[in-house]
Amino acid sequence: MQTIPTSDLDLFTDRALSDPYPLHRELRDLGPVVELTAHGVYALARYRQVREAAADWRAFSSAQGVMMNDRINSALQGITLCSDPPEHTRMRQVLGRPLRPERLRELVPRIEREARHLVGRLVGQGSFDATTELARHLPLTVVSELVGLGDAGRAHMLEWANATFDAQGPMNRRTVEAFPKLDEMVAFALREARPGTLDPAGWAAELYTAAERGDLPVEQCPFMVIDYIAPSLDTTIYAISSAVHLFATHPEQWAVLRADPSLLPHAVNEVLRLESPIQRFTRVVTEDHEIEGCTLPAGSRVMLLYGAANRDGRKYPDPDRFDVRRRPSDHLAFGRGEHACPGLGLARIEMQAVLAALLPLVGRFELLAAAPVLNNVLRGWASCRVRVHPAKD
Repeated sequence: MQTIPTSDLDLFTDRALSDPYPLHRELRDLGPVVELTAHGVYALARYRQVREAAADWRAFSSAQGVMMNDRINSALQGITLCSDPPEHTRMRQVLGRPLRPERLRELVPRIEREARHLVGRLVGQGSFDATTELARHLPLTVVSELVGLGDAGRAHMLEWANATFDAQGPMNRRTVEAFPKLDEMVAFALREARPGTLDPAGWAAELYTAAERGDLPVEQCPFMVIDYIAPSLDTTIYAISSAVHLFATHPEQWAVLRADPSLLPHAVNEVLRLESPIQRFTRVVTEDHEIEGCTLPAGSRVMLLYGAANRDGRKYPDPDRFDVRRRPSDHLAFGRGEHACPGLGLARIEMQAVLAALLPLVGRFELLAAAPVLNNVLRGWASCRVRVHPAKD
């Protein structure tokens, strides 16, 4: 039996959120499991351990919530993310219907058309903010319309989504300040996101149609509406802006991709590996569980550090290097197992559409200014201003 190493690192300070990767390296070097005394949780930061835990819902349960404080775990009890099979399986089957490959294929022409129009306009400006002007466009126009919350709901989706992730941290200032917006979103889902106010052709309305068929209890629908609000915006926004930031700071990789656009799917995976938009969730251990001689006691909360796992040199050679020729299709940015992100297909389509539209028009990006987002769960750029140099070919 091995003693679990301890660390007093706080992963939720402004400095840690701005640059988490040195701290992740420190945790990986300490061992396969580390006790974080600042927050009373255990942390997994190595690839193999995170992957195995994410895929083992029986030992690492989500049913008691996957967040870092009891208040949000209680408030969001009932969303798909905070459940285990068989309930999770039933909910996910309904939630995932609009996200099935055949449904997504119908959206591709529209998303690609929107991306080309947007990119043509922004490149014509000469400079733009890759977060606020570029990355937000598809999620806030196409995706928010598809969810179908109506004008009142669409107007608040972005702030609700950001607050939902901030409220998932320990009870720090960011968490506390996010709760009013979280409460506002929950109230909207419970009282206003109902048939009659929802777009009858939208994804949210489909939940109530499924309830009428008996596929799920109608009282479950408001919480599953939240499943569409929170994950569908910020994650894709930060992934797209991180892609532009990486290509601006690694111009040789943009040149490689322009020379061989068939690498685009691998480039998307490499962006997601290197800058995972969702950095962490937690699980609760259902019984004493051993990891490489270290015993996690039943009932303990364990943090799965996806962002750290995706930069583990035990899995990926030279893990901090951005390389579009790498093929990291097994990265953990979308999770793994039962709780793998149901919207991963849509996120890939959006990312690829934007980058494909940029490839023929932009010779290189010049980074003008960037500010990281400070969020308890999300990783990305609050602002990423670039100048584009037109392609000469």
